[in-house]
Amino acid sequence: MTATSPRPRLPFSGWHLLLAPLALLFAVPLLWLLVSSVMSNAEINRFPPALWPSHLDFGGYRYVLGNAMFPRWFANSLIVSLVAVVSNLVFGALGGYAFARMRFGGSRVVLGLMLATMAIPFQLTMIPTFLVMKRLGLIDTLGALIVPSLVTPFAVFLLRQFFLSLPRELEEAAWIDGCSRLRVLFLVVLPLSRPALATVAVLTFLTTWNDLTWPLIAINHDTQYTLQLGLTTFQGQHHTKWSAVMAGNVLTVLPVLLAFLGAQKSFIQSITSSGLKG
Repeated sequence: MTATSPRPRLPFSGWHLLLAPLALLFAVPLLWLLVSSVMSNAEINRFPPALWPSHLDFGGYRYVLGNAMFPRWFANSLIVSLVAVVSNLVFGALGGYAFARMRFGGSRVVLGLMLATMAIPFQLTMIPTFLVMKRLGLIDTLGALIVPSLVTPFAVFLLRQFFLSLPRELEEAAWIDGCSRLRVLFLVVLPLSRPALATVAVLTFLTTWNDLTWPLIAINHDTQYTLQLGLTTFQGQHHTKWSAVMAGNVLTVLPVLLAFLGAQKSFIQSITSSGLKG
């Protein structure tokens, strides 16, 4: 018998033949946004639309960056997003660890009620939230955007699931050495939970940075606008400077894209690990 030659293998997974075209399909809107940002208004409004600019026109970027309020809007968005990220990491870790390792009366009921709030659409809670913020005197301030985002049920739940996947023996060894629960959490558990923490940070940043509905309700003065809210001022009732809108959106997307690419590996690792144990 003659030995059969081994079948040639692809240098990549066969799934890439399906996933690569899908990735390109999902990237089309982002590529179109980037191309449109260097077009003139005439080319953007032309029908049929131009697929490629006849020449690079950076008038939209000059208009956006030359707007005196744009740096203020960018700073407002950055402040709100970073505070929300830090607070969700701290409070989410405390709540998640309590639900994962501590047993107290009604803990499962409280956890169930907290998770049930994730199914309530924001449209049902925005009026009560607005009234609470008004009573606190926070309307038309950055505090009105920060306080409702200090902690989310998703952050608590995701960290709880990740904590459940960690071996208890590490914590018990720290307890024997005399560590309190808080020291165990901050010195033992959290250093092992970097993938989950990175995931919470990225998702919180994405949600807060891209939010438009709540700032539109809670903020009235342009000095308190976030970046998303400020970009709406480039669109008028009778005329829209589309090159500025596209350029502004490119500048808005860049921090989000960089944050996701920087934490992509941790994001995938956390989603995989947090589903091991319920």
